[in-house]
Amino acid sequence: MAAASKTLNLSSSTSPISSSFLSPTLRNLKRSNLSFLLSRSASNNASFSIRATSLSSPTTHITATSTSQSESPDRFRVDILSESLPYIQKFRGKTIVVKYGGAAMKVPELKASVVSDLVLLSCVGLRPVLVHGGGPEINHWLQLLNIQPLFHEGLRVTDAKTMEIVSMVLVGKVNKDLVSLINKAGATAVGLSGMDGRLLMARPTPNSAHLGFVGEVSRVDSTILQPLVDNGHIPVIASVAADESGQSYNINADTVAGELAAALGAEKLILLTDVAGILENRDDPKSLVKEIDIKGVKKMIAEKKVAGGMIPKVNCCVRSLAQGVRTASIIDGRVHHSLLHEIMSEEGIGTMITGMSLWILWTIFGLSCKEPRMNDFES
Repeated sequence: MAAASKTLNLSSSTSPISSSFLSPTLRNLKRSNLSFLLSRSASNNASFSIRATSLSSPTTHITATSTSQSESPDRFRVDILSESLPYIQKFRGKTIVVKYGGAAMKVPELKASVVSDLVLLSCVGLRPVLVHGGGPEINHWLQLLNIQPLFHEGLRVTDAKTMEIVSMVLVGKVNKDLVSLINKAGATAVGLSGMDGRLLMARPTPNSAHLGFVGEVSRVDSTILQPLVDNGHIPVIASVAADESGQSYNINADTVAGELAAALGAEKLILLTDVAGILENRDDPKSLVKEIDIKGVKKMIAEKKVAGGMIPKVNCCVRSLAQGVRTASIIDGRVHHSLLHEIMSEEGIGTMITGMSLWILWTIFGLSCKEPRMNDFES
């Protein structure tokens, strides 16, 4: 039987959908477009969608579409909220690190979707941390300034002039635009880069002779970050950091997200990408691997089923899991409200990679009984 779609449009206050049951933070949510899709196992096998807009407006408007006209909109709303309770309880008070990039950063509607998801998650007690890059925006400004982008083996060469533009764009524009959008949606965001409070310490990559000021994370100090997370703020972090001498480096945002997730003891790392997740067959979009452990994903790399740009993303997830992050997910940022779908539903929307105990990791990677290092988990 096909699933019936039921849509609720909530606009605050008077009538049965009073805002009195909402948290103070959620009641203060001014303008957002929050929606999530949950599947029910009830006898009518229905799927529900709830959409909330402008909780500060004076009237409440409810619409519902259903094969069963005898069920009231209030009942639909209660069913949806009650079904989300186990997921809220599971993740409430837990830190979720989200790497934001790809189409979700370029398409305004997808950007609004990510922002509203982050605000909703914060409102119900999760502790989201957003990490971003900004390649397309960097390219745009380089073009405006008549600076020709240079690449070496597919990787951007970041000379001194380019690094200056990277810092200006990521820290001064992209970061503050995201902070403004999150604040406008009703949460409190704080913009940072890796240089602020020595949050991240950088070092040059091994092939820096060819790539210039492209770096990697050598150390994380979450002293400045933890109080923000503990007080319900949403940190928004640009993937730029400096070394001991103060030289700035552009760092891959996936890497930054993974290292921060480990340092914060995050429950979950989520990478927003332009693919559905890890595919069993790269030529078949329907062959999505829903869940896999580290051993399984390393086997897929060895069999060339995971290749190209997916390898560094998978390695980023493996490194974070090796340092204590509970799960890491690679999800499709091209899907509206994919963050909510991944967290607030049993099946999720992308590929979830799960960790193992360290002794199993040592066995898989053929390591001796010594403390594991980050390089031990690289391909």
